[in-house]
Amino acid sequence: MKPTSFYDIFITSLFLFSQFVRGLDDCRSGMYPPKGPTFKGNVTWYTVNLDLPPSDRWTQVIKDKNTELITMVQTIKDMAKGFFHGKLVDLVDEELPLIVDTLPQPFNEEIKGIAAVSGIPLGEITLFNIFYEIFTVCTSIVAEDLNGNIYHARNLDFGLFMGWDQQNKTWTLTEKLKPLVVNVNFQRGNKTVFKSTNFAGYVGILTGVRPGELSLTMNERFNFDGGYIGILEWILGKRDGMWMGFLTRKVLENATSYEDAKNQLSLTKLLAPAYFILGGNRVGQGCVITRTRINTLDVWELDMKLGRWYILETNYDHWEKPMIFDDRRTPAMKCMNQTTQANVSLASIYDVLSTKPVLNKLTTYTSLMEVSTGTLESYIRDCPNPCTPW
Repeated sequence: MKPTSFYDIFITSLFLFSQFVRGLDDCRSGMYPPKGPTFKGNVTWYTVNLDLPPSDRWTQVIKDKNTELITMVQTIKDMAKGFFHGKLVDLVDEELPLIVDTLPQPFNEEIKGIAAVSGIPLGEITLFNIFYEIFTVCTSIVAEDLNGNIYHARNLDFGLFMGWDQQNKTWTLTEKLKPLVVNVNFQRGNKTVFKSTNFAGYVGILTGVRPGELSLTMNERFNFDGGYIGILEWILGKRDGMWMGFLTRKVLENATSYEDAKNQLSLTKLLAPAYFILGGNRVGQGCVITRTRINTLDVWELDMKLGRWYILETNYDHWEKPMIFDDRRTPAMKCMNQTTQANVSLASIYDVLSTKPVLNKLTTYTSLMEVSTGTLESYIRDCPNPCTPW
């Protein structure tokens, strides 16, 4: 008999632990309006004026959140000291500022402006913006009700395997991020162009809605040809790919329609593989775009003829089974199916996203969007014990 390896024991232990905790929580109900121990707070709104010079757009946000941003960046630096005998931090401070001018407009100037206002070295602010290319896991749902209204919601889980606090049973990075969550109303000519839920200091977009037109979220896609490779290529001078967070912001700001957005997200070469989850304002407008860095593998769409009234994406290709110790998909689908199309709403989807392990220790915030009304609601989350680490 083949001896049991450490890897086998580790995977089995994770599976048994995840199954134990998953069995403790049935599909939640009555969680909306947000309340109780899983609700940690509302998210403050800010306005970013796109008519201002890029370096001045984030000034008020950074002034209000500077203490929290300094704490967050220091946490990342402390973790980075464990790599290459601390040389990684020196590399960040000395080399990353050199790539800022290679980033596309207006993002490079906005990053410089944030560094100037915060007093944080430019390389460290650049690292903060790069970080999201490789450490974000999420659950996103697009659903259509019987009247053709499109709802789009997501849990953003962040801090994958970064600083587990054994005493408090929390991820250090996740907890430091929560005070940095802000809602942003991007305006031009005093009119809303789009809205987003952002981390203060990060200029890309992970969650956003363009009122009356489209909604968009981005989930990480695990792949060996991942964000590390794309970032390294960029540093070495190969710059034909697009940063994911920059692309999503560009789409929200400039796409002329749902179809135009879908084309841009499908055809643009990326620095990292990703899932783009897109919602529209018409019947059947909702899809998950599965991307490699180079091309699109699949566009999975709402289809009432097939009874597909919702699509749900975590961090695994929808045609493949998720990892047994990270199966947020099965319980989320179970709860969506119990909800039924007749009862789908922002409130019922919030219930789904409040059900463990869809809600877990990595969950930073939950966002709810409705394209037709331009609604964006975001809430800071907590997951009291017992709760899965992810």
